[in-house]
Amino acid sequence: MLIDLDPQGSVHTWHTVDAKKNLYHLIVDQVPIGKCISNLGKNFDIIHCDEKLAEAEEFMMRQKDNFSILEQRFTPDLDYDYVILDCPPSLRLMNQNALFYAREIVVPSSTDILGYDALRKTLKQVEKFNAKFGHRLMVSSIIPTLHDARSRVCKTVLKQMREEFTSLLVVDPIRQNAKLKEAPKAHKSIFSYARRSPGAEDYWKLVKLVLENEYMYDSHIKPEKREQALREYFVEGKRREMV
Repeated sequence: MLIDLDPQGSVHTWHTVDAKKNLYHLIVDQVPIGKCISNLGKNFDIIHCDEKLAEAEEFMMRQKDNFSILEQRFTPDLDYDYVILDCPPSLRLMNQNALFYAREIVVPSSTDILGYDALRKTLKQVEKFNAKFGHRLMVSSIIPTLHDARSRVCKTVLKQMREEFTSLLVVDPIRQNAKLKEAPKAHKSIFSYARRSPGAEDYWKLVKLVLENEYMYDSHIKPEKREQALREYFVEGKRREMV
């Protein structure tokens, strides 16, 4: 499940959605969550948003316990292996709700000076959030994006990320790639648009890493079950089914 929390509604623009209701209606009108879900393919559902999400945030500000409204709306109806909340870089009330609901944070950051500065600010905001709510929300990884290995700036920033954030997992960078820019125009994911492109390859590596870490640290999963699941996810046939 992908939930778009950015009022710009990029997910809605990128993909054709069939749900007439969205996150605004779920929060303000409390419509059943099933009416807000759109299916984009096998194993891929979304709840989209649009510019009215700003009005939903104003509504939330007037409510009691407004830091946990998303959790109230989502629980227990979101029965998915993974729920990804796509947030803009800020600590507004909507994002605080996302942090309160989430179990971990993955922070994408472009490998340039502005991206690096925004990354540091984001990590400080997470620290403030944890202190404010007595939370122990974990930043599980940093994803360097828009990386050009030929650029001295990109190489320097990536090196700084790995040296400064030694306690965090800085994954292999997502390389800058024309196909990644073309896919939204075609209203497709990178996997269905150009699944053999460098961009798709980089994101597959990221998916594999996330799943490996999940199975590695979940003590309830037996080793043989873990190995079987990883084999199923990453043979070529299963890759096609997932997208």
